[in-house]
Amino acid sequence: MVETRHGRSFTVQSIGASSSVKEYVCPGCSLIVAPGTAHVVVWRADGLFGDADDLASRRHWHTHCWRIS
Repeated sequence: MVETRHGRSFTVQSIGASSSVKEYVCPGCSLIVAPGTAHVVVWRADGLFGDADDLASRRHWHTHCWRIS
């Protein structure tokens, strides 16, 4: 799914709790997204340097943090 935030397009992919096996730091709140926590992965959909660069810069957000960003 593509969403627009602050004039930029982002690809947003939901990750279910059973698929979440690693620990990440949410860029929205700087807290841990623990393994087993449903969350979203977000990356630019309109980056200037191409798809590979956009995918490399993807980030794992708490779903709530992304919604309020």
